Amino acid sequence: MKTNNAQGRSVCLAITAYMIAKAVINMFIGGISFGGMVSTFMSIGFAVLIGILLFSGLEYVNYGVAGYLAIGFMTHLPTNILHITSNWFYLLEGFVDVGCVLLLLILPCVKEHFTNKWSEVPDLFKK
Repeated sequence: MKTNNAQGRSVCLAITAYMIAKAVINMFIGGISFGGMVSTFMSIGFAVLIGILLFSGLEYVNYGVAGYLAIGFMTHLPTNILHITSNWFYLLEGFVDVGCVLLLLILPCVKEHFTNKWSEVPDLFKK
């Protein structure tokens, strides 16, 4: 896989690992049931898909993932603040999401990683 900045790709892999870990931890916090398992496997699958997109370094993917994380944070923030005694973990998780958003949008090495053109997708997998 072609990358324009190895450090930026490493940051993206760390964000992917966080998202997968978040899905697994939420499974254990929410309890294990059949519906919960299906939801968790979908969350893990979505996190893996996001990880593949982040790993690719394609233009503007970082903005899409940052938007997804920011919308998730803003959607759950009111509930997490209202029920802070029971949702403190989710509030903390939300602030880590905001940290990931900032890394994706501001960190120069990450921004340099996302310079692969969409028209060059077949060439990205050549060595």
